[in-house]
Amino acid sequence: MNSLYKSEQGKREILALYDEKLATLGWDYSYQKIQTSFGESNVIVSGDLSKPAMILVHGSNGCAPIALECYANLRKKYALYAVDVLAQPNKSAETRLSMKDRSYGKWMHEIIEQLELKDVSLAGFSFGGLVILKSLEYQEENIQEVFLTAPAYIVNGNPLKAIFKMFLPMRMYMFSEKKIHLQKFLAELFSEEDKFALAYLGKVFKYFKMDFNPVPVISQEAAKKISTPIHLIAAQNDLLFPGEKMLQRARKIFPSLKKTLLLEHSKHVPSMENNRRIEKLILENQR
Repeated sequence: MNSLYKSEQGKREILALYDEKLATLGWDYSYQKIQTSFGESNVIVSGDLSKPAMILVHGSNGCAPIALECYANLRKKYALYAVDVLAQPNKSAETRLSMKDRSYGKWMHEIIEQLELKDVSLAGFSFGGLVILKSLEYQEENIQEVFLTAPAYIVNGNPLKAIFKMFLPMRMYMFSEKKIHLQKFLAELFSEEDKFALAYLGKVFKYFKMDFNPVPVISQEAAKKISTPIHLIAAQNDLLFPGEKMLQRARKIFPSLKKTLLLEHSKHVPSMENNRRIEKLILENQR
C-alpha cells in the first residue's frame, strides 16, 4: 500500500507535533495498539479506569491529543479512550475506509470489543461524528449514548462557499506555502486563533494526502432505526455543516435525539469556552 505521507521526513515532522501536543497536556497516559481487520489502531488511554468509559473521536486531519485537549475535564469523571482515526495524520494505520458503507462502524466496534468495553459513551467532533453515526448504523450494542459536536453526515453546507472560502485558500497554501493563505483558511474554520492548528495543518497540507471525497449524509431510514440517545451540539456559523439546518433535520430524522445545543456565533471549530460548555453538557448527562 502506498503511504499517505508524501515523504518520511514529512511524516516525522507531523508526528513530532503530535507528540508535542500530547506532552503539553501533562497527563499520565498509556498507548494501546488495537489490531483490527482494517489495520493497527492507536488509542491513548487516560483518566481513572474505574470510571465509566468514554471514547473520543477527533475530526478530519486531526489526532487523538487534540480531542483530549478539547475535553480535558472529562478525565475527572470518565476513563478516556482517545482513538486515532485510520488514514489521518496520526499513529494509526493508513487504511482509508469508505464513507459510503459501514466500514467505519465495523472498525469502531472492533475497537470497543478489543478494549472489552461495555455501555461506553462516545463523543466526536466533525468527521468523528460521522464515525460515531456509522457505528450506530452498524450495531448499537455496547454503546450507551453519544455526543456529537458539529458532526459530518447529517447536513452539508453550500459547496460553492466552501470552495471559495476554504478549498481555494488551502490549495493556494499547498502551492505557495505562504502562511497568509493558511491563516485565511483557518479563519473560516476556527472560532478563535489556534497556534497549534496553524503549525499542524501547515505540515498536514504540505506532507499528507488528504481525502477530498464528498461527505455523504445519513438517510432518514437509517436515522430512524437508531435508538441510542443522541446529544447534538451544532455551530451556528459553521460553513461546512450549518448549525440551524443541522438541528432542523436532526429533529425530524432521529427519534432518539435527547438534547441539542446551538453554539451561537460559533464557527465549525468551537472556542475553548464553548468546549467547556460541551463538557458541562456531557458531565450533566453522565449516568
